[in-house]
Amino acid sequence: MALTFRTRLRAFRVRRLPPPAMLALLYLSLVMLGGVLLKLPFATTQPISWSDAVFTSTSAVTVTGLAVVDTGSGFTLFGQMVIAFLIQMGGLGLMTFAGLLLLALGISIGLPQRLILREDLKQTSLSNLPTLVRVIFTVALLCETIGAALLAIVFVPEFGLWPGLWHAVFHSISAFNNAGFALFPDSLSRWVGDPIVNLVIPLLFIVGGLGFVVLADINQKRGFHRLSLHSKLMLVGTGCLIAWGWVTFAVLEWWNPGTLGGLDGWGAKLWASWFQAVTPRTAGFNTLDTGAMHDATALMTISLMLVGGGSASTASGIKVTTLIVLLLATVAFFRRSTSLHVFGRSLGIDEVMKVMALTTVSIILVLMGVFLMTITHDGEFLPMAFEVASAFGTVGLSMGVTGELDGFGRALIMAIMFLGRVGPLTVGFFLATRSIPRVRYPAGQIYLG
Repeated sequence: MALTFRTRLRAFRVRRLPPPAMLALLYLSLVMLGGVLLKLPFATTQPISWSDAVFTSTSAVTVTGLAVVDTGSGFTLFGQMVIAFLIQMGGLGLMTFAGLLLLALGISIGLPQRLILREDLKQTSLSNLPTLVRVIFTVALLCETIGAALLAIVFVPEFGLWPGLWHAVFHSISAFNNAGFALFPDSLSRWVGDPIVNLVIPLLFIVGGLGFVVLADINQKRGFHRLSLHSKLMLVGTGCLIAWGWVTFAVLEWWNPGTLGGLDGWGAKLWASWFQAVTPRTAGFNTLDTGAMHDATALMTISLMLVGGGSASTASGIKVTTLIVLLLATVAFFRRSTSLHVFGRSLGIDEVMKVMALTTVSIILVLMGVFLMTITHDGEFLPMAFEVASAFGTVGLSMGVTGELDGFGRALIMAIMFLGRVGPLTVGFFLATRSIPRVRYPAGQIYLG
């Protein structure tokens, strides 16, 4: 009887956990389970340490892609299947929880519905949750199946039927979930000029990074002018960031012998510039040596990694819409306007306060991570900052720092990966709740600028 009472008490305490704590607990449990599975003798080609196993599991669950063990040669087929499972659970599980969070924010989501932004938090029914989950998994499996079929055109002739099919399936799952895990030590560098790889892989992680809300809206409205404000901002913002990154990367690296300068022909250079411009959107694949980039290109890549993709997607970062609202607020300030206007709609001070909170927390986390890295590791500043930004945005690109991390460095990067993945939803939960002050104080004034 006493045992039953204690069991019920623990279950009651778990049920009373707030959603952010429950989310963190679930993802932490998945990380630990993945670490145990990857530590099994038949999961690796040679024994690995617990640190290697847990780091790999954390990177897979947070769909980051940073690796301390080569995925293709260090893990057996079973180990690679475990990593693919962790990637799928980390990516699609987060999308599902993100949908729940949007419902908590008062945003009604569903295939026959459009995104409706509300200023005030309202009670929301979860009756459409089964439909939401089914559609998310249907879209994901459809995209991954199509992607694997197209990638098989490249991999099957080179590796044979079954190995080629597995390579196609693994990279399709990794790409759609913006994970960045590859079965080759140089990622996808050997296909730097291949049109299929340079189109299929980016399209998969761009679609996955747009977010389920945008995909559902496009499926229903089928016309840009009919889309919701969120979808319009995501599509326009994503297109502008891709174009800016593509052109800037090409201009900065065209004559760099370590990157574009070492390729033959302008076609291969344009394909490589395109790939490297879109992969910082939390995808993590690379077709060029990231460590050979100029400092200016590395800084541009860091900025793209911090922005990330869209809300309720497989991508992380502060999100494209957050960046757009920050820019709109800056323009409105200099125009001395009290509200933001875009695409015939207005955004109030609440939206600005939310993105300011998310951006501030993100900046503090990244700066703290860089600070701790610099005081505990000897090395160049930019590669360490690049590593922290990549971990926070769950991107997976590296300038060669990952393999040199000591125990503290690995723990720090794992923590940043975990917070970068779960943190935005945690902040979003607190932004969804609003408390009314019991006491109102007289207005004060401070001098800024």
